[in-house]
Amino acid sequence: MNIVLLGPPGAGKGTLAALLKTELNVPHISTGDIFRSNIKNGTELGKKVQGILASGGLVPDEVTIEMVRDRLGHDDTASGYILDGFPRTIKQAEALDEMDTLDAVINFVLSDEEVVKRLSGRRLAPSTGKIYHIITNPPKREGYDDETGEKLIQRDDDKPEAIMHRLEVYRNETAPLIDYYRAKGNIIDIDASPSPEEVLRSVIASIKA
Repeated sequence: MNIVLLGPPGAGKGTLAALLKTELNVPHISTGDIFRSNIKNGTELGKKVQGILASGGLVPDEVTIEMVRDRLGHDDTASGYILDGFPRTIKQAEALDEMDTLDAVINFVLSDEEVVKRLSGRRLAPSTGKIYHIITNPPKREGYDDETGEKLIQRDDDKPEAIMHRLEVYRNETAPLIDYYRAKGNIIDIDASPSPEEVLRSVIASIKA
């Protein structure tokens, strides 16, 4: 089963992708992971991306499309895949249509208020990268990491004003994609506000309906 995940920051796409990967026994493919893998392995594409990112530029559609095409050609995608972070533009969506047929586009729906609540509550342990949440996953001692004892920080992009900007960028970027897939009739809107397990059940029920 070939699936694309869409949804605002904080909707839990990464968490749901991990659960879906196990449930469907197909790989979770994130464009961020593809970039990092190619850079780490020193591929020609990786060198190209590293140069672009080092200069502060945006990776062009053509390069991203080439990387995804290469990744979808691996043997582990024979039974399907879960794409997260691709496509981001209509051009990328059209390129994906040429590569393969999608079974479903899952659009996770979450209110701005809930996005801000989820993201602004995140706290990070600087040395390990471990993430806590002040409500849903608090540390044993408020404000400090359980393992290292170091003081937890809030990332700048998890502050409310930054979150609202990220939401605006997301809407401008993704609204055309949602319209594109809705016109094709293969988009499924899923309420992302319940627990990950409940959201997973909704996704499974929808794609198997």
